[in-house]
Amino acid sequence: MILSKLNRGAAALCLCLLFAAAMVAQEPGAKAIGDLGKPTFITFDVPGAGTGDGQGTLAVSVNAKAAISGFYTDPNNLYHGFVRAANGAITTFDVPGAGTGTYQGTFGGWINLEGTIAGTYYDACDMSHGFVRAADGTLTTFDVPGAGTGDTQGTYAADLNAEGAIAGYYLDGNNLYHGYVRARSGAIATFDIPGAGTGAYQGTIASSINAAGTIAGTYYDASNVGHGFVRAKDGTISTFDAPGAGTGGINEGTSEKSLNAEGTIAGFYSDANNLWHGFVRAADGTIATFDAPGAGTGAYQGTVAWSIDVGGTIAGLYLDANYFYHGFLRDSSGLAITSFEVPGAGTGTYQGTFVRSIDNSRAITGYYYDANTVSHGFLLTP
Repeated sequence: MILSKLNRGAAALCLCLLFAAAMVAQEPGAKAIGDLGKPTFITFDVPGAGTGDGQGTLAVSVNAKAAISGFYTDPNNLYHGFVRAANGAITTFDVPGAGTGTYQGTFGGWINLEGTIAGTYYDACDMSHGFVRAADGTLTTFDVPGAGTGDTQGTYAADLNAEGAIAGYYLDGNNLYHGYVRARSGAIATFDIPGAGTGAYQGTIASSINAAGTIAGTYYDASNVGHGFVRAKDGTISTFDAPGAGTGGINEGTSEKSLNAEGTIAGFYSDANNLWHGFVRAADGTIATFDAPGAGTGAYQGTVAWSIDVGGTIAGLYLDANYFYHGFLRDSSGLAITSFEVPGAGTGTYQGTFVRSIDNSRAITGYYYDANTVSHGFLLTP
């Protein structure tokens, strides 16, 4: 759903490419994590990131070359994008036209193999816009026709594939969501899933796209219940619900999070008690559900499958009974789920390890919240 002013992502008024070295700490993993062997954690902070509660570095996506994209919050609560190279060098950037006020700026999103990044920025009027940043730093901005121009309305870029196509969504002037796909050429096609509601904050949210151009996402019906969908490149649409997903209204239902090259989907669903469970949906429509060992069983606790690699290995997070975040890895067979913590992660409520992305070499990135609820980026490598 839409990002609030207090949870937006990243950065500012003009293009400002700063080359800087990461502040890096390496911690060898003491035990094997699933089929990753004995992993190594690298933690990092973007130079200039704030150190107050809710500030810091948030790594969003990692590609097969170990380049990481994301965003950071500075001491003034302004967001900026960044890309971290495999050698640890960090470049920060601001999209021209991004606002410079509190909780405005640039959100660095998903990165593909060639180093292109797709993301979102907020302008001085708190309207959202999409952007593409090429590996050489060239920035292109875009708005989907029909996107609203009010506070937090506009265009959101959610994912991009190896071909440079972007999937995302926009919020129109009536606060209704619609999906879109933007080709590398800049051509944009919009779509709505049959059955999507037409009220405020209902509609279609496209969140993943693979190399074949297949798009997956979530739509919200007239009762605000979430359902999954798959849209083939030719426009054919299939919808699905995870077994056990709640049907009672807002915050219940099925949420898609990641789609791999084989058409396998990972995500989570909220049951009638608002407990989260992970799921994986094969390309043939078969759905398996799972819970990470140690996941809490209270409302808004449980398991969230966030990212899936080409072989079907899933990385995600779970909230335990104390609302503490843990990372997990589920192997492609589904027989082994192993949890992990980033060294330095806090142990308080809504602290811990927050997994965002796994690449096809099994490298995992995300961020962790320390004991002061400051966020830091991490890279876990086999």
